[in-house]
Amino acid sequence: MSGYKSPSSSSLPEPNNLKTSYDVNQEAPDLESPLDASLEPAYVVDHRAERALCRKFDYRLLPILALMYLFNALDKGNLGNAKTDGLEADLHFKSNQYNIILSVFYIPYVLCAPPLGMVGKRYGPARALPILMAGFGSMTILTVAATNFGGMMALRWFLGMFESAFFPLVIYYLTTFYRRGELARRLAIFYAASNIANAFSGLLAVGVFRITNTPLYPWRYLFLIEGSCTFLFSVFAFFYLPANAESARFLNDAEKKLAHHRIQVDSSSIVNEKFNLKESLKIFRQPTTYAFLAIEVCLGVPLQSVSLFLPQIIARLGYSTIKTNLYTVAPNVSGAVMLLILAFASDYTRRRGPFIVLGFLFTFIGFIIYATINVKQQLHVAYFASFMMCWGTSAPSVLLSTWYNNNVPHEGRRVVLTSVGVPLANVMGLVSSNIFLNQDAPKYLPALATTAAFGGTGALLAALLSTYMVIDNKRRDRKLGRKLDIREVPTEDLRDGPSVPEFRWFL
Repeated sequence: MSGYKSPSSSSLPEPNNLKTSYDVNQEAPDLESPLDASLEPAYVVDHRAERALCRKFDYRLLPILALMYLFNALDKGNLGNAKTDGLEADLHFKSNQYNIILSVFYIPYVLCAPPLGMVGKRYGPARALPILMAGFGSMTILTVAATNFGGMMALRWFLGMFESAFFPLVIYYLTTFYRRGELARRLAIFYAASNIANAFSGLLAVGVFRITNTPLYPWRYLFLIEGSCTFLFSVFAFFYLPANAESARFLNDAEKKLAHHRIQVDSSSIVNEKFNLKESLKIFRQPTTYAFLAIEVCLGVPLQSVSLFLPQIIARLGYSTIKTNLYTVAPNVSGAVMLLILAFASDYTRRRGPFIVLGFLFTFIGFIIYATINVKQQLHVAYFASFMMCWGTSAPSVLLSTWYNNNVPHEGRRVVLTSVGVPLANVMGLVSSNIFLNQDAPKYLPALATTAAFGGTGALLAALLSTYMVIDNKRRDRKLGRKLDIREVPTEDLRDGPSVPEFRWFL
């Protein structure tokens, strides 16, 4: 394998054989003036070597991260399953106290995500992620001991704190291993674990709720089993995850050089850059930051509505508790499949915006159908609408996070934006948990209409932002005098983002 030159890294030894010619399947672009012809572009030089390297990352990292996120989703979403088995009655909840314990989770989730994300960047996500995982696993185990509303409130608060920076740090962690055009499908494989978790949680609930003649309520076993598995796996992950590609024990020296080169030219301005708070906060000077955050807000309501209330939505079909939980499995699995389809298509076309719009439209149509038809008379149509709800929540979440990470080469700014954007979507669970009210059961028409409205608005905002990026790229090309491919300029020269003339939006 040929070596690769990393212009900004003096710590890595210079490779003996620098490959300057491009692969026969990918000719080098003609770097005309005014671009600096000495810049090393982000085109793939050795396809075979990069594919082999990506396979190692795929086999060694993605399964572990996917399992970690599966446990994360299980520990966050098992409350809905427990409710169907009488959690409210067993803990003597009054009025809308169930909605309150759902809501309190999101306060520390939003407040703690940015500082914990910054700490995770400072000490490395490979160490921070298992520690956070051990924390939320412990809170899930302790739920077994809860006997009243106050106990559940406290546990949900700390659960939100430990889970807050988990997903943002995973996204950042993956950006240090994969190129921009490789990220969506990998993140989708990772995120599909949440859909599988929702499906698995339904199956596990079906089994656990059949436990009888026991001193514990069946729903307590659900928390005990899921929390114990989470904590044990966090111990394994702490010793397994590499700090970065350059310290990965499963890579040889040539592969480490290649891994550094890939991220230097097609992901980060400075690989493994030391965190600087003042520099990182400059992300909020970019107007597009607020457009991304507005789309996150619109995404959050349908995402949390499906995550927290799908069992209650499907309960309207009129089935028993066991059958209702069982019927949540297929929509969640189909959501994972649709997520993978859209993510792979997005990476193949190198487009994010259109597929985010499509996902939002799935959500909008699914909730509108469910709100407007006679569910009892049209069971099959209603159940199909629940599939569309799941199709339209997972894909936009993954692709939106990928979209703004693709457009922020500065690692610190990337962490800050992700640590604000992801929790912002999740805090909209405050809206979801307060629109699905007991007095509206079983139809929940106000909740369905509100969720559909957020989905439609999200589609509109994503379409407008995508259109702006296309227009701005054309404006920049006109100023340059020719069309500039995004892969012609390495990300190490795009540290300041849109203020750099050679910057082009990843659409």
